[in-house]
Amino acid sequence: MTRWERLLRWEEEHRFAVDATGTGILLLFVLVTATHITSAAGDPTRSVVTLLVSLLIVAPLAWRRVRPTASAAAVYTAALLQLAFYTPLVVPADFAVLLALYSVTVHGPRWAHRVAIAGALVGCLLLGVAMNGWYNSAGASSTAVFTGVVALSVWAFGLVRRSRRETIEALVDRAERLEVERDQQSQIATAAERARIAREMHDIVAHSLTVMIAQADGGRYAADADPSAAPRALGTIAETGRAALTDMRRLLGVLRGSAEPIPSAGQVPSVPGPGGLRPAATQDFAPQPAESDIGALVEQMRASGLRASLVRMGEPRNLPPGAGLTVFRIAQESLTNVLKHAGPDPLVTVLVQWLPAAIVLEVSDDGRGASAASPDGLGQGLVGMRERAAMFGGSVSAGPRPGGGFRVRAQLPTPTDTAPSTASPDERTTPVPSTQDERR
Repeated sequence: MTRWERLLRWEEEHRFAVDATGTGILLLFVLVTATHITSAAGDPTRSVVTLLVSLLIVAPLAWRRVRPTASAAAVYTAALLQLAFYTPLVVPADFAVLLALYSVTVHGPRWAHRVAIAGALVGCLLLGVAMNGWYNSAGASSTAVFTGVVALSVWAFGLVRRSRRETIEALVDRAERLEVERDQQSQIATAAERARIAREMHDIVAHSLTVMIAQADGGRYAADADPSAAPRALGTIAETGRAALTDMRRLLGVLRGSAEPIPSAGQVPSVPGPGGLRPAATQDFAPQPAESDIGALVEQMRASGLRASLVRMGEPRNLPPGAGLTVFRIAQESLTNVLKHAGPDPLVTVLVQWLPAAIVLEVSDDGRGASAASPDGLGQGLVGMRERAAMFGGSVSAGPRPGGGFRVRAQLPTPTDTAPSTASPDERTTPVPSTQDERR
């Protein structure tokens, strides 16, 4: 900000003090001038009255920007009283009428400056008649036209200044509103990003810990009857923990914006798990899981001892970016809830159905999940699933199913002009396992 801009800002913030100082200087000049003019006439009474009239006309200018309408009304009233009852008809202080007209035009409401210019034109007509008499029409007209042109010129200049001031105020207001909108958008984006990170953290941590706890409990109970079960359970726990650690490092690396490479497949074993369903390549960021990775997820749950089957119906298609991850995360959370709440040895069916304009994911079990309460009392899983589906215009319903058990059903709309999925022929022609096959 330049020195001139700082001076203008200070002057704008101290309007009354600046105007009062200027009015005092003007009043001093007017009084000295009026004293010299009236002293030549040798009439002390007229000198005192002239000074009083000058004071009444000029003093209201101290409020010309703080109270422009009242200031102009006071100046006009004093000038009218002078015109009606005092001689001479014109004194140096009368120039304050033009200042009052300019001030009310720039700073006052619209009706005020319109009334002010009308009053000024009427005053010009009365001044011409008072100075030249009713019978000297030429002199009265000349005086009225001259003073009227001066008043209209001041009024026009005031309108130009008013338009410029309104334009600047509009630009300043627009800039302030844009700043507020920018801050609001930033807050909304931050809140959305926090919610997304919270969902990712919940899916990674909750699913991995549930699998690890299930394996640890199963290995402990089966250690006596089957000593080889404990090493298998420990191996699954280690693999799941490594996969979860890889996902956590990848997520934190994105948040941190670090240039450090994310551990690749050569550093951390690639195993089926959250975020580790596809073998990592040499790049820093592995692909996010998608709908086609649900099969590997079901296999992981089977390795955890859950009787799970996968059913695919319809012709697979490519999903929009992020929609495949949403389907996978909903399936992951649903299967995690089965491990946590369905009770011992539940039978789970995962249905992926491709409709002409949507994809339907349904995870149902025959356990006691409908009557089991969340051990942590938080219950953020269903909320996260609904939030994920809502971002793509989908919906999630969850609740007890007829005959017992629990069902989670999610439906997401899909574009109708998408190309067929690039899944391998083996994935597309995988036979649907029956319940008997799963039990065997």
